[in-house]
Amino acid sequence: MALKSTIIKAELAVSDMDRHHYETYALTLAQHPSETAERVLVRLLAFALNAAEGLAFGNGLSSEEPALWQRDATGEIVRWIEVGQPDGQALRRACGRAREVRVYSYGTRGAQVWWERSREQLARLPNLQVWEVSPESSSALNAHAGRSLKLQCLVQDGQASLVFEDSLVPMELLRRQ
Repeated sequence: MALKSTIIKAELAVSDMDRHHYETYALTLAQHPSETAERVLVRLLAFALNAAEGLAFGNGLSSEEPALWQRDATGEIVRWIEVGQPDGQALRRACGRAREVRVYSYGTRGAQVWWERSREQLARLPNLQVWEVSPESSSALNAHAGRSLKLQCLVQDGQASLVFEDSLVPMELLRRQ
């Protein structure tokens, strides 16, 4: 018998002073049985950092869709967003399909090892941005995992923080490309 996804409801208030974007989102995320809470929360962080009209979560881990994507009114893919350490070939295909591709890598040592192995191949993709969420930031998110989340994302001067009901978690992001 196959395991079912866990449904997570999130109320996310985004205050992005750098882009002048202020909005509250009622989101429903499906957590695949093999997906960690940390990955779900990094997906939520990626949503907050890229919040815009037309941004939506993809179908899941095993699909050909990204973690998140944004389409315009014509259906063209404006932004393709991956979370984790995606395959270089998959990113090359994504760069051919979307105007802009972003990766948010995370993890203790995995993100750095992935970047060292992939950097030459990824450097040839001009519409790709790679961001690394520090291990301290991504692991700090685990304490706030749950089926019902209420949080704010504050962005100012290139710095991001997630504010949960009981604490503030600064997000350290390093732009690799």
